[in-house]
Amino acid sequence: MAVNARERWRVVLGAGLGLLLTGLLARWLAGGPPQALWLVAPLGASAVLVFGVPASPLAQPWAVVGGNTLSALVGIACVHLLGSTAPAAALAVAGAIALMFALRCLHPPGGAAALLMVIAGTLDWRFALFPVLLDSLLLALAGIAYNNATGRRYPHVQVAPAPAAADQMPLFGEAELDAVLARYNQVLDLPRDDLSHLLHEAELLAYQRRFGALRCADVMSREPKTVEFGTPLQEAWALLQRHHIKALPVVDRARRVTGIVTLADFMRAASSERHEGLVGRLRELVRPSGLSHGDKPEVVGQIMSKQVRVASAERPIAELVPLFAATGHHHIPIVGEEARLVGILTQSDLVAALSRAPV
Repeated sequence: MAVNARERWRVVLGAGLGLLLTGLLARWLAGGPPQALWLVAPLGASAVLVFGVPASPLAQPWAVVGGNTLSALVGIACVHLLGSTAPAAALAVAGAIALMFALRCLHPPGGAAALLMVIAGTLDWRFALFPVLLDSLLLALAGIAYNNATGRRYPHVQVAPAPAAADQMPLFGEAELDAVLARYNQVLDLPRDDLSHLLHEAELLAYQRRFGALRCADVMSREPKTVEFGTPLQEAWALLQRHHIKALPVVDRARRVTGIVTLADFMRAASSERHEGLVGRLRELVRPSGLSHGDKPEVVGQIMSKQVRVASAERPIAELVPLFAATGHHHIPIVGEEARLVGILTQSDLVAALSRAPV
């Protein structure tokens, strides 16, 4: 219930105005004697949901209208079958819940609507249309107008997740969330898209708490080994082997990153060689051909990955954790002023920073 005073007043005023409008219109449309019933009690509970938790699956327009009306019909049917008895009351509520589940309009006040029909001994089927259906419809329309006017999306249609940026990839995806929800196997009074968003936000806050104010510049490997577009493959391969590293940023004369060459790039290029065995293919790939023209790659620029993600030296480490955790990235070049290379951040650097961070 951790909502501020502004949100509380938004809910209070919305419920009051919504019920006032519903009652006045229903009373006017009834057009009968003053003692005629034109507003049903379960609508008070519906108002709490519509205006208090408009994102809830239990508060959506179809849940309000369908849940209340169908439940009222079930209650009237039970009165016809068993009269105004305790068994009829129990059967009405249970049947209403079953029907709401089946038609995807589960709405807690629907149980009260079914029970009200039994307690009142209602036999007239038209009672489910007026006042129950009309009241529910008017309240849902009031909810649509008020919630949207006060910044709350209603109806809360499920929004398909937008493709996450590579540096914002979460540790879990939609498939994992679906699997956990299926295992939980209970009704959640929270829409799936909001749940996913909240979990991702909590994940990022956890990273920020763990890493504090650490920046890329604080943990990166400085003065990384680099190559240029025209560096021979043999030289680049020797650098990788000699320094036991897996990637070499490719820079221009101003030390701006133009690409990156990794062990995977060498393996991919070697797969096109005709020699048998990986070692033989790699040797043939890095061996200079001595020809001025040919199909065989000779320099780094011919096999490097041109789409390379970089990060600023001032960027918080916490923002890059999802990138390492959920994608195939193992190393990210770090740039400083004028986008010049100043270091490289590897998974090893990240693990070292994590080991030093306070728990």
